[in-house]
Amino acid sequence: MSFSAGAIRGTDGGARGIIDHRLARRMLIAEVKRGRLRQEAVCDAHPELIRAARNVGTATKTICPICEETELRLVTYVFGHGLQAQGHCVSTAEQMRRINARSSDANAYVVEACIVCRWNHLLRILPVGGK
Repeated sequence: MSFSAGAIRGTDGGARGIIDHRLARRMLIAEVKRGRLRQEAVCDAHPELIRAARNVGTATKTICPICEETELRLVTYVFGHGLQAQGHCVSTAEQMRRINARSSDANAYVVEACIVCRWNHLLRILPVGGK
């Protein structure tokens, strides 16, 4: 594996990869449980994210790790050339198939959100498109 600037940026023609943020998630949850971080510091989801989670988010079986009251929802936003500057909120599998079939590269950001306490965390970034 090369550690050139292009390899780090992902512009050297190599395969694009998934960026997983679960380790950071576990650390934040542990800090809240230990009392080192206040709940208000991590339960700060933007109202538009909560609206998207409520209306088009994908339900999960995962209980919110902060309030422990409700199941989390997943919301996916896609950013890339030719898409809206503020990103495109993907609400159906068909929309994701169309975006993935595009010739230009994009990135899908999968965010979990709790509609009760407003916990939110970026879970992973996935490459899409570029076919």
